[in-house]
Amino acid sequence: MDLSLLEKSIGYKFKNIELLKKALTHTSYANEHHIESNEKLEFLGDSILEFISSKYIYNNYSFLKEGEMTKVRADVVCEKSLHKVALKHNFSDFLYLGKSQVMSGDTVRPAILADSVEAVIAAIYFDSDLEQAEKFIVDNLKDAIKVASQHVGMKDYKTVLQEKLQIHGDVNIRYVILEEKGPDHDKTFVAEVSCDGKKLAIGEGKNKKSAEMDAAHKALLKLK
Repeated sequence: MDLSLLEKSIGYKFKNIELLKKALTHTSYANEHHIESNEKLEFLGDSILEFISSKYIYNNYSFLKEGEMTKVRADVVCEKSLHKVALKHNFSDFLYLGKSQVMSGDTVRPAILADSVEAVIAAIYFDSDLEQAEKFIVDNLKDAIKVASQHVGMKDYKTVLQEKLQIHGDVNIRYVILEEKGPDHDKTFVAEVSCDGKKLAIGEGKNKKSAEMDAAHKALLKLK
């Protein structure tokens, strides 16, 4: 099994390739071959994932309340989210599975794939440091965190920005589409948000609403 392909995909080259092998070893394979499975790595990886995702949300979405931050984290630190990460990097092509799992069908169960992502996080940490594990986590989950933050508590960035700016009274918040870029089938919209005539931020998106949302998000980051 050529694990260098997986290393290239995840953007990290292991000094000790045995750590990566262990992270990809399911209990079914470990029991058949009397070796250690990825369960303990998964245990530690889960804790690292919780900490790093919490840190990233705290630093980048500080305008959210504590309960909202918790909801965002729960949305991304879950089987469904980690399963997507595993599919993105084709983890199923590199897992060491026992005969019972192989014979159960061509598709690897989402839970097994999600667990392997947590195990790989811990393996990266042991092979290098927390900074490298953090890079892997942020690279793979920042987009999911952004989407989750837009829907948390049924509020979006535009609503949060409005509430923040109007805390001391009424203000005139205005969104303007400045530009449309690209071909008709793949347009990118550029939006600007201003408050009482003062320009706050410019954002981009694949439609007008997402461009305005991005502008509001960037304005919030400047105001925090």
